Amino acid sequence: MYFVYILKCADETLYTGITTELERRIEEHNSSDKGAKYTLVRRPVRLVYSEEYPDRSTASKREYVIKKKMSRAEKLKLIGAN
Repeated sequence: MYFVYILKCADETLYTGITTELERRIEEHNSSDKGAKYTLVRRPVRLVYSEEYPDRSTASKREYVIKKKMSRAEKLKLIGAN
C-alpha cells in the first residue's frame, strides 16, 4: 500500500509526498534528517491530507498531479473537501 500525502508546514506552505509508511514518514519530517530538505527548515509539519493506492506507479502519478499540476488554491480545496 502506498500513500500520497500533503503536509502543512509551520510557515503555512504545503508539501506533497509519497510513502509506504505514513506515520513513520511524518515523524521523519518532524524530527529526523531523513525528512525532505524542504520540510527540514519548516518544522513542525502536520498531516492534512492523504490518499491510499495499491501500487507505486499509481501513487507516483497522483503525487505528480498534486505536486506539479495543482495550484495552491486547488490543493486547499482538495484538503477542505475531506
